[in-house]
Amino acid sequence: MPTRLPLFPLNVVLFPGAPLPLHIFEPRYRKMLADCLEGDQRFGITTVGSTRETPVEGEIGCIAHIRACHQLPDGRSNLVVLGERRFVVRELLDEDQPYHVALVEAFDDDPDPPADPDALADLRRKTEAYAAAMAVLNDATSADIEWPEDAPGLSFQVSALLELPLATRQRLLALRSATERVRLLLQLLPDLTHDAATRARIHVGARSNGKGGHHPQIVTEP
Repeated sequence: MPTRLPLFPLNVVLFPGAPLPLHIFEPRYRKMLADCLEGDQRFGITTVGSTRETPVEGEIGCIAHIRACHQLPDGRSNLVVLGERRFVVRELLDEDQPYHVALVEAFDDDPDPPADPDALADLRRKTEAYAAAMAVLNDATSADIEWPEDAPGLSFQVSALLELPLATRQRLLALRSATERVRLLLQLLPDLTHDAATRARIHVGARSNGKGGHHPQIVTEP
């Protein structure tokens, strides 16, 4: 059944289970935040790009649950939200509010056959190789990743981790099959990892200024 939800259009895609830091500074979204904090602390994030700035009916978004909020003296706020269920915008409401409000219908994945354990293990392995290359590129320490056991949770976590075009991220968000998300991610990861590893090697070489010494091993997935 559709429910009322404030909408925050952003140039990002929020995935279920993924945290997202936000900085609120526009007056209309300060008002939205204040109203959400007085209510159930939830709003919807929809994705906008260079050709569109407002939500549209039929659009797919993700519910954002406010988990931490730090309000600054000048009225701006820093907050962290966590992605919950996805939704479809059913109707944009004409309310006396400076921000967008819509009737939305939340949804989950359609029933899938049991996930292929080998495919999930392959997805974890390939994503770890990608994450290791990105850690080198960002001068960070590669951390152990705690992976969900289930295909929906794992596929959303990997989707949130990868650097992908907005259109591809939106496609992953809209898919209603965890099996299809896993399959698409496995198709995307080899090129992403190869690109990350190549950039990481150039980064390490530039940082060393041509000098020798120990460099971290950067693996390129086949």
